[in-house]
Amino acid sequence: MARLDDTRPFIACNIAVLTVSDTRTRDNDTSGDTLAARVTAAGHRVAQRDIARDDADVITPLLQGWIADPSIDVIITTGGTGITGRDVTPEAFSRVLEKNIDGFGELFRMLSYQKIGTSTIQSRAIGGVAGGTYMFALPGSTGAVRDAWDDILVWQLDNRHRPCNLVELMPRLQEHLAAKA
Repeated sequence: MARLDDTRPFIACNIAVLTVSDTRTRDNDTSGDTLAARVTAAGHRVAQRDIARDDADVITPLLQGWIADPSIDVIITTGGTGITGRDVTPEAFSRVLEKNIDGFGELFRMLSYQKIGTSTIQSRAIGGVAGGTYMFALPGSTGAVRDAWDDILVWQLDNRHRPCNLVELMPRLQEHLAAKA
């Protein structure tokens, strides 16, 4: 059973939050607000926050800039993971990801199924790694943000989580580059 090892010191992550939407603004970005509040409440820092329209050519350079920023450990997006013609967040992710974290989307949909049933098949939530930065694309509803953060990410982004977590792997995410040097 998973648990927190309180003998280990907590390590805060720097997390960039991106809302992907054609209609949301800072005044009505409830899912972005929910995510940012949960990130902060967990002891992490919101390093950057932005809103981008559902356009892979707009999202991709924003992601690339955050991936290249050594002060950002994790990028979490909300929105654009559905199946309509305007939902292109997974396509933007595919342009930059080096490795997929397939289990994230699978686990998210399993947990989501318990709440919304078969409607969860409409979510293309994904996770991965690019340039030593973790990346997670969440659906745009506040409920989906709560589910992904509270049931998965808050635990995996806590280095005290046992038996393992994503934070303890951060120093090794780019070891393939050292092997080539």
